[in-house]
Amino acid sequence: MLNLPGLCISIITGIVPLLWLPAIPGINAIAMLLAVALCLLIMKQRTCCYVAIFVMTLCWGLLAARESLEPFEKLVRKPIATQVVITRTDGAQKHELQITRVDNHLLFPPVGVVLKGVYLPASVCQGQKWLMTLRLSPVHGQLNEGGFDSQRYALAQHMPLRGKVVKASRLSEACTSRAQWMARVTTATQRLKWQGIIMALSFEERTGMTSEVKSLLRLTGTAHLMAISGLHISLAAGIGWQLARCCQFLLPAHRVDYRLPLLASLFTAVVYCWLAGGNPPAIRALTGLTFWTALRLTGRQWSGWDVWLCCVAGILFCDPLTLLSDSFWLSALAVAGLIFWYQWMPLPRVLACSKWYIRYPVGLVHLQVGITLLLMPLQIFMFHGTSINALLANLIAVPFVSFLVVPLLLAGLMSTAIPWVNEAIWLTVDTLLGQLFFLLHRLPGGWLELDSRFLAISLCGWLAIIVYRLGLWRTSPASVAVLGVCLGTVSTGLINKKDPSSWEVTMLDVGHGLAVAIVRHGRAILYDTGGAWPAGDAAQQAIIPWLRWKNITPEGVIISHEHLDHRGGLNSLLKAWPTLEIRSSLGWVNHRPCFQGQSWKWQQLDFTVHWPPAGSDNKGNNSSCVVMVSDGHFRLLLTGDVEAGAELAMLKGRWRTLEADIIQVPHHGSRTSSGSPLLRAVSGQVALASASRYNAWHLPSVKVTERYLKQGYQWYDTAHTGQISIRINSDKWQIIGFREQILPRWYHQWFGVTQYSR
Repeated sequence: MLNLPGLCISIITGIVPLLWLPAIPGINAIAMLLAVALCLLIMKQRTCCYVAIFVMTLCWGLLAARESLEPFEKLVRKPIATQVVITRTDGAQKHELQITRVDNHLLFPPVGVVLKGVYLPASVCQGQKWLMTLRLSPVHGQLNEGGFDSQRYALAQHMPLRGKVVKASRLSEACTSRAQWMARVTTATQRLKWQGIIMALSFEERTGMTSEVKSLLRLTGTAHLMAISGLHISLAAGIGWQLARCCQFLLPAHRVDYRLPLLASLFTAVVYCWLAGGNPPAIRALTGLTFWTALRLTGRQWSGWDVWLCCVAGILFCDPLTLLSDSFWLSALAVAGLIFWYQWMPLPRVLACSKWYIRYPVGLVHLQVGITLLLMPLQIFMFHGTSINALLANLIAVPFVSFLVVPLLLAGLMSTAIPWVNEAIWLTVDTLLGQLFFLLHRLPGGWLELDSRFLAISLCGWLAIIVYRLGLWRTSPASVAVLGVCLGTVSTGLINKKDPSSWEVTMLDVGHGLAVAIVRHGRAILYDTGGAWPAGDAAQQAIIPWLRWKNITPEGVIISHEHLDHRGGLNSLLKAWPTLEIRSSLGWVNHRPCFQGQSWKWQQLDFTVHWPPAGSDNKGNNSSCVVMVSDGHFRLLLTGDVEAGAELAMLKGRWRTLEADIIQVPHHGSRTSSGSPLLRAVSGQVALASASRYNAWHLPSVKVTERYLKQGYQWYDTAHTGQISIRINSDKWQIIGFREQILPRWYHQWFGVTQYSR
């Protein structure tokens, strides 16, 4: 007879391989695995049955992954006529759709599409049906160590496609009841200061939250409270439970049934999940609550670990791609951490039995200490840092939001038909939120950036609890000492200490732009800083997270020329490291010159400038500062956006001085650059190009790529490879790409067909 924990463990372990598989096997391989599972079931032995369930669940996960990739093969070949349903919209330029029909053929399951920067020809709201001719492209994310994995996130959200609208017409004007309800609440709260927070907590609509508020929530570690997640679904379920219990006081004893509060809690959770628009965290919480309710309805007493295993297994079985979601791991491991904390470090009996005004505040502190300590490894791994004041901020915010804001907010949602009551409730909620943010603003501390070395140290909380409860500090002090030394060694980087003669060059994946880091002894010189856009820049998005996660301190920046895609992140870098030395040919204040004939040493590396000449009237691309970096054996040529005319001028009388092992492809592979004379003069082995996959100029040019290949170069570009790192040790060097070697995963692959390769 199979037991529930064993069954759940088999299901979980069957789904988990989706995290690290480099590729999804074909249908034939999956069919063979299913055949093996059926053979194991026939044996009717308990161990064989568990293994069979593991294999069948693995096949289920593989099929779910293959299904998520099918749109890349079927829907991106050409513009297609579709019927779509609007699932989420900001009413302006960003819309999320579900494709339900393609060329009048039903599509099941529907496929998610994100439209960005698209104004539709009529007013739009959730639930509307549209006829659209779409040009679809596969999801593609910039890949850098320490950066946000947008490609994995898109697949976890079941939004694998991005689209451009060729033609669109509205089939139905009707909005969903949720959209109508949201419109009424928006109107009722439009004059309130904290409307953005109210809409986020009511409907998971976060567009109204300002960047300052989001930053404050991040710095105080309270962002989880301002989005509908498992905590809020549980609160709604608790309110439903209490309402049902209150109703039962009015019933005769023989009508009181333990199942009514359970079903009422599930119903209120379903309603709140619907209000949230069915966002994935809310759906996961509702799924877990459903399995918990089912366990309770059995009438059997289940342990906390039994319930946790059942809920996690149920969530992963219902949606295997949930495994790719960071928020899932954060929620699941938070609950596991709390179970572990209360079992291994329970509140002392003296305090647990004290008066309520002592027991509850101390219990809240005890809970927050446990969750802060045990979630530290996951927080550092996901967010590369921790909030210094998160413990204090959550001690204030969690009960405030849980017991005051959310109940009043739900009352406000239920009272929209009574204007004077509704107005009073929203005003009260707004006042409470104002008081909460007043307190959060005045908390000391902030966000502490931590690099990869601190992952080992962050495990000390778990290990300390285990050592304390098992008495290892008393029975085996030597083992504890060895463990401490190992953690300290890993955290200080002594185990992985590199050869002092080695150095690295990394071309970061910054989309359409350029950012190259020359790294030695934990220090770096940056060549260009990527692009900028209204809401941010490449330094904030990729360069700074990479530098901090790798524990690298930048000491200088070389700006090749003035175009924004090469200097866009400079101000952000200067804000983070104000003492950076800047070199350029621009003649700007505080910029050291970068002109032909200049040279300098840094960390025993030679830097030589080959272009532009001092006093030159070159502007734009042809003013690019071309720099050779060499250790005496290996040579790297950084060219910026220099074009063919300047290339020829640079070669005059200096043909042999430009020989290099690796060249950074000028101007992202444009046909205006990379002339054959330059390629012959460099006579290199590898060409590295920084380019965005879906750039408007279709760079790199196919003709340029072929030119390099004909000259004997190996070609790498960030669009295909992501981050490109070169590890150099004297005359030995190795190129490592993110997609192929650093983190080769099936969800990181280059998706789509040939015509979308640029």
